[in-house]
Amino acid sequence: MQAHGDGPAAAGREPAGAQDAEWERLAAGVVRRRLPRWDATVGAVAGGDGALVIDTGSSLREGAAVRADVTRVLDRRVAWVVLTHPHFDHVFGTAVFAGAQVYGAVGVDALLARGAQTLRDDAVANGLPEHEAAEAADVLVRPHRTVSGRLTLDLGGREVVVTNLGPAHTEHDLAVLVPGCPDVVFCGDLVEESGEPQAGPDARPARWPAALDRLLALGGEEALYAPGHGAVVDAAFVRAQRDELARRFA
Repeated sequence: MQAHGDGPAAAGREPAGAQDAEWERLAAGVVRRRLPRWDATVGAVAGGDGALVIDTGSSLREGAAVRADVTRVLDRRVAWVVLTHPHFDHVFGTAVFAGAQVYGAVGVDALLARGAQTLRDDAVANGLPEHEAAEAADVLVRPHRTVSGRLTLDLGGREVVVTNLGPAHTEHDLAVLVPGCPDVVFCGDLVEESGEPQAGPDARPARWPAALDRLLALGGEEALYAPGHGAVVDAAFVRAQRDELARRFA
């Protein structure tokens, strides 16, 4: 994992509200925020029975802020959490979402059970204060349910589709499709806008382009794609990144 800077403003996106300018409204009841420092995306979707949060930030402090914001912005308790992949800047805030059902790709539960120290070390190496990395690693939450193919979650009058598209950026990559007007796809780090896609030691670069083909099939040409880092993009951007990854890892 490497730090990411700000990307261009997301044309056509609107703040969720006057007091919540850090949250972009992507569709009715669908918002997201780019967290500071590592520019990681967290998303949230409102349903009749609660809110779904996609990724939880890089620390317990960051996760607590996300939970408070989502509860206020969407006026819903957080009932579900989807972890798009097991990197510290996307999972270290999960423990503060007590009572929420947590979903991850198949295999993530075992990886997090044995890999807390590795995530802690990676977080510290990337600049997270050691005490924050240690406290998050100590209470690292493993998914309560894992996804091997495609899973539809009913949020109460609203369905979202959680799909296992990996291995690619990691061995365990999920994407979340929120049907609506427009459809919104939360991509995790399968797509990155504010920097080049990062292929660390747990990446499967030879399989990444095919994962992006599946992502495009999931969302289609008219969807908005919320990357793991950076501004919201369209299908053409995803396709161009797919082609670049194919060249890069040929």
